[in-house]
Amino acid sequence: MEATVQEDLTGIRPEKGKILECRTELVPVMDAVYVINGKWRIPIIMALMEGNKRFGEIQKVVLRISSKVLAHELKEMELNGFIKKHTCNEGPVIIKYELTDYSWSIKPVLLTLRDFGIKHRNKIRNESRGGG
Repeated sequence: MEATVQEDLTGIRPEKGKILECRTELVPVMDAVYVINGKWRIPIIMALMEGNKRFGEIQKVVLRISSKVLAHELKEMELNGFIKKHTCNEGPVIIKYELTDYSWSIKPVLLTLRDFGIKHRNKIRNESRGGG
């Protein structure tokens, strides 16, 4: 028998309060994942944490991203309040991208993800060598 949304894996129906508590915790996490979702948004954010960059500079740092995809992601991130686009009209037009103050709030999360990634990679390496 498959567990339904209202049952845990033991087949026991959790109390209604626990379902609501779980949803209360899950919804904001899903909102956050939605905003940084995809293959490219976190690398773009990490690139801009190094400082403001022009389109081509971002593309050099974020390897293998196409111009079309980068343009789309930058537009979406601007709409979500994660980046600002600055245009300098002195001489040739120069467009630079920077993180908003709001987007800097994700830095501790990204550093934690980085640390977890390092830990996980080391764990997998050790296990593949028989280090368990």
